Amino acid sequence: MFENLSDRLERSFKILKGEGKISEINVAETLKDVRRALLDADVNYKTAKQFTETVKEKALGQNVLTAVKPEQMMVKIVHDELAALMGGTAIDIDIKGSPAVILMSGLQGSGKTTFSGKLAKMLKSKRGKNPLLVAGDVYRPAAIEQLKVLGEQIEVPVYSEESNKNPVEIAQNAIKYARQHGNDLVIVDTAGRLAVDEQMMNEITAIKKAVNPQEILFVVDSMTGQDAVNTAKEFNDRLNFNGVVLTKLDGDTRGGAALSIRSVVDKPIKFVGTGEKLDAIDVFHPERMADRILGMGDIVSLVEKAQEQYDEEEARRLQKKIAKNQFDFNDFISQINQIKKMGNLKDLASMIPGVGKAIKDLDIDDDAFKGIEAIIHSMTPKERTNPEILNGSRRQRIAKGSGTNVQEVNKLIKQFDETRKMMRLMTSKDGKQQMMRNMRRR
Repeated sequence: MFENLSDRLERSFKILKGEGKISEINVAETLKDVRRALLDADVNYKTAKQFTETVKEKALGQNVLTAVKPEQMMVKIVHDELAALMGGTAIDIDIKGSPAVILMSGLQGSGKTTFSGKLAKMLKSKRGKNPLLVAGDVYRPAAIEQLKVLGEQIEVPVYSEESNKNPVEIAQNAIKYARQHGNDLVIVDTAGRLAVDEQMMNEITAIKKAVNPQEILFVVDSMTGQDAVNTAKEFNDRLNFNGVVLTKLDGDTRGGAALSIRSVVDKPIKFVGTGEKLDAIDVFHPERMADRILGMGDIVSLVEKAQEQYDEEEARRLQKKIAKNQFDFNDFISQINQIKKMGNLKDLASMIPGVGKAIKDLDIDDDAFKGIEAIIHSMTPKERTNPEILNGSRRQRIAKGSGTNVQEVNKLIKQFDETRKMMRLMTSKDGKQQMMRNMRRR
């Protein structure tokens, strides 16, 4: 995510490295490079120009403290301006109403249908809503079928009328259906086109007028760069939408859409899609995104993802087992499953400050735990509960059953033993005191 832009900005700041103070000359040189980096990332030209002018004005107006290096000060100013450029603060979605109606808009292929499913799942699980998905794309039978499949996966009902080719009527009938069946949220998936055309605009304008949605979201493929911003402007001129959804932000995107769209259409980015899985959806936080663009990680989002999978009762049970040195392979694989539920592993690792750059060239996929899981699943229930009985012959059998070798099995068991010792040390009173003594010695 934004790897090229991050690298280019980092190189720009190095111009100030070793400088004793901020001056008009070194600032101009730095910002020339920053503007070039933004343009290469497909940021709108006017936006990039205004951005660098604002940064220059603020940089030259700073009285740099002796404790703060010019390079650090410039990073801080650019960070704050990036966050402001993307909206400053997160803007919530309006789901008040009986039922609340969300109208999805965008071009064909932008990811509207998939995102409708993701949003329904998120609002159902995190906000306690009872959503109804509406198949309003009457031109593509595959879109109706796709929405039904998504609805089945997330256990959300889908309203469709295959024989009706009037999307306005379908949307109106869906709202009546929602009221009759206790659905307090209606998400209307509409038809897209390969390009903006009059028929498309008239149709979605008619749906808007008929159902009076609380929220109109414009879904845009972030990989289309500046074209996405131009399309957003055309849709906004006709629909006056409430917010933007950026999909495919995990792909090979240069970031231009995310950085330009707010300044061009003056509408907030509300959500981002970060993968193909149905839980790969995040609320858009401008400050956190600025952190990630500048290689500072995103610890807050990482903690939030962990909290979503956090079970207090399970944590207490686990703590007792660790204290008694009873942590076993069943617990170990349970923790792996919790991590996997949090999302894409490389994306999670990049949220840790300093890690993103270190792993950018590494291929970390969701099968990273596959070998470990195979080894553990090849153990008997008794072996998983009592790791100390894993002798040589048992290890050979496990290696054969998991398609690995004895060395890999030994390595996992050794890592498990070390993890168990460390966890016990960290939870025991004596262990904490010992760790404190060690830290004082350093």
